[in-house]
Amino acid sequence: MLPAARSQAAARLATSLRTRGLASLAGYEEYGKHLFKGDVAEGYLSKQGLSAATLDDPAWTEKHADGVAAAVLDWALDNGASSYAHWFQPMAAGGVRHGLTGQVQNMMMKFDGKGKFVEDFKGKNLVKGETDGSSFPNGGLRATHTAGGYLAVDTSSPIFLRGDVVFIPSAFVSYYGAALDEKTPVLRSNEALSIHGTRLLGLLGLKTEGIVANIGLEQEIFLVPRDEYYRRPDLQITGRTVIGKDAPRGQEMCDHYMAPLSSSTPALACMQEIQEECHKIGIPLKTRHREVAPNQFEFAPLFGINTTQIDQNVMVMQIIEEVAARHGLAALLQEKPFNNVNGSGKHNNWSLGTKEGTFLLEPDDINAATGNDTAFAVIMAAIVAAVDEHGDLMRMAISSPGNDFRLGACEAPPAITSTYLGDDMTAYMEAFKNGSKGAYKPSKKTLDLGTSSIMPFQVPAEDRNRTSPFPYGGARFEFRAVGSAQNVSMVNTVLNTITASKFKEFADKIEAGASPNDVAAEALEKHWKVIFNGDNYCEENQDMLTKSGVWRIDSGVEAIHRLSAPENKELFESMNVMTGAECDAREVILHDHYTGTVEMEALTLIDMINQHIVPAVKEAGVGPLADLEASVGRLKDAVAAIHAAENSYEKAQLARVLRLETMIDIRETCDAAEEVVPANIWTLATYKELLFLDSHSTDLIE
Repeated sequence: MLPAARSQAAARLATSLRTRGLASLAGYEEYGKHLFKGDVAEGYLSKQGLSAATLDDPAWTEKHADGVAAAVLDWALDNGASSYAHWFQPMAAGGVRHGLTGQVQNMMMKFDGKGKFVEDFKGKNLVKGETDGSSFPNGGLRATHTAGGYLAVDTSSPIFLRGDVVFIPSAFVSYYGAALDEKTPVLRSNEALSIHGTRLLGLLGLKTEGIVANIGLEQEIFLVPRDEYYRRPDLQITGRTVIGKDAPRGQEMCDHYMAPLSSSTPALACMQEIQEECHKIGIPLKTRHREVAPNQFEFAPLFGINTTQIDQNVMVMQIIEEVAARHGLAALLQEKPFNNVNGSGKHNNWSLGTKEGTFLLEPDDINAATGNDTAFAVIMAAIVAAVDEHGDLMRMAISSPGNDFRLGACEAPPAITSTYLGDDMTAYMEAFKNGSKGAYKPSKKTLDLGTSSIMPFQVPAEDRNRTSPFPYGGARFEFRAVGSAQNVSMVNTVLNTITASKFKEFADKIEAGASPNDVAAEALEKHWKVIFNGDNYCEENQDMLTKSGVWRIDSGVEAIHRLSAPENKELFESMNVMTGAECDAREVILHDHYTGTVEMEALTLIDMINQHIVPAVKEAGVGPLADLEASVGRLKDAVAAIHAAENSYEKAQLARVLRLETMIDIRETCDAAEEVVPANIWTLATYKELLFLDSHSTDLIE
């Protein structure tokens, strides 16, 4: 560590240690203070003759926009904010765009005729905005001469405030209404799910005002010393190490997982501050702990409505990056920043409920609400059928560039789409398929540890299956394969759409005269192969599943290509979620995002070889100099071939070969050089220097 950097880091750590020990209650006392909702909103809306309940009806944007805008302005000024921004989510932001969002911050003031500031924030400013959409990824949905981008407030996600800015969650569309963002398809899929879910529930015996999708997102990250981060061009430019010899120690001792969060490093104070910032804007970030890999950590919130949770998660990611810097750390959100230790995911816990509060995936709850002992079985059959039929779209939804290195690596489920139900539920569903009409009653298991100090206690009927991509976990499914750097909008758009489609299919058949149980049993018979409770990491099981006909797409590039398959475009169009043109555009955008990511990695690797590794090898007089010099030409030729390809799909195919074959070969050469070059000559931060905060904090404390 350089002396200046050491001094700065020591000062930061000393401040952290003086001001923080255990978490204070201040973060809880101020929870939601900067979220325009509930009691906070009530106090300001009441002055306008309105109430917080006004915000529950989307029609406020037409009936009460000026009153709500006046209340928001009062709230903003009372909390030190004087600007506002329509806050939207452009496509292809993962891994490259800070905060994953777009915004233009405008003052809530204007000059009057006398040159003085006066308040200027009306309903028209709040509910709608316009911007130049020309420089956002669009996949051909707009051209330079049709560059308008239009913003409309999303009434399902609360307005919030951070710093001096009021953020207004918004949809972002073209002049012709085509979705240019991540949010709009999610909102449309919510409509489809509610329409067809309400139909099916009505046929099962429950009248409801609508269905909502709830999610909870577990966010994994790495925290590394910021001064060492600055010695890694690959981490700064691409978010992952494209080279790097393994440290003598990794995760083989399982010693990092859920170990105490130590106050001897900046990590604990950093995580405390992240939670406190999140609490102020109403993000219920409840859980923090160490994860499996060295310097890997996780946050998890309470669950909530999907649109709100997605908005909150992208803000959590932004806050993590910004707060980490204040503690002398760099936060890495990419799925696989380091080789040969676990990467990071974002488990998407997905559940369904009625607007009145009945949970569809909780058997006792839904069966009681419908007065129908098999309602739960019918709903589960529809979801099982959706997973089997549309596993290609589930795979597409998790095809972020970083997941190339993570899926199937005994840290995340493989690229084979199956679902885990557990032995009890599988046995129940099989009996239901064969004609049984009883309710699901999971067995109860009691553990007696053989000591009077610990009383016997009950555990769930089913174990956890970490290897399944989509396991049932009691009232929810956990989509475990989602990548940590992703905006999970596409993930939830797909889950909602494929489920809505099956709900519609079931409802159509029931309305045509079939019994719900017969429709569900027929679907289970057809799609039973997708249920698998075993070890998905086992290669023999993977071969078995592949031969059974479940979806397996190893290449993320090929999975993305499924977006333009005729049957998938028809699915999205039939559910009014995306047009065929929007599907085609998103495929182009995702392929371009993949290719752009790989090109940045390749060009960074060229710079690192030329500017760091070759000079170090020459100075040391050891190492594979000729191979290193030759590798630069290989990389340049591969990048040139990508540029020469005719379309986005072909470019992405070539980029995948460059990344997963050529660059891996060259990495081995670079790592061989690192192994023999003396440490005092090697200029790049090593895995040892990046990955072990606990072992590198003594000098800071001293």
